[in-house]
Amino acid sequence: MDIVKTRLQGAAQGAYSGPIDCARQLLRKEGIKGFYSGLGANVVGVTPEKAIKLAVNDAVREKFEKDDGSISLGHEILAGAMAGFCQVIATNPMEIIKIRMQTMYLKPTAEQMGTVQVIRYLGIKGLYRGTPATLIRDVPFSFIIFPGYSNLKRVLSDDQGDCSLTNNLLAGVVSAAVGAGAVTPMDVIKTRLQVSGGNELYGEGVAAIPRCISHTWKTEGMSALFAGVGPRMTVVGCLFGISLLSFDVCKSML
Repeated sequence: MDIVKTRLQGAAQGAYSGPIDCARQLLRKEGIKGFYSGLGANVVGVTPEKAIKLAVNDAVREKFEKDDGSISLGHEILAGAMAGFCQVIATNPMEIIKIRMQTMYLKPTAEQMGTVQVIRYLGIKGLYRGTPATLIRDVPFSFIIFPGYSNLKRVLSDDQGDCSLTNNLLAGVVSAAVGAGAVTPMDVIKTRLQVSGGNELYGEGVAAIPRCISHTWKTEGMSALFAGVGPRMTVVGCLFGISLLSFDVCKSML
């Protein structure tokens, strides 16, 4: 689902008619293996990224919780925003490597690289290319998902305040899917900045963001800013639903 999302966001207008067409073309041209391009970077990077995000949000929430365990919406948003800000330390390198591997098929065979080669080619500075766009995506996402998750759990809890595992998972999936859909335009921009050739087309730094938005809007229309929104909401909803449920279960056990 994630690679379908990336292909839809990085492709030229008209390359795919939608997620299903993209998946069919991917299967026909690259086989099952093509759906798992960039898996190594994802597996390695998602662990510290989720650990940082969940731990920071939890730690900040505890600072603002009252004696009865309640917390204001403003403080929930602040905790989520700080978690999103801190996670970019791990998120940006993971995402740029993953995106490069997922779009490697665009290069001639002689120019294609493996994961380690991509890391060496980018270097430390290159691994943080597109960081402003990642921050503008992840901070709003985090201050949507965490308050949404905690309040949905409260709504879905029984009279004793206990939330079942199923409802816990549902709260995580719904809040994450809503957050992912809301920040999809910035995810599209981040993807286009981080693909190979993105810095040559749009430049680097914060100024690259409005240039990329303007170019995308003028050449492809507003709909291009929501490319891959369905696959993105699906994959992020499932990912965070599982992550948040696992975090709460482990926390209660420890």
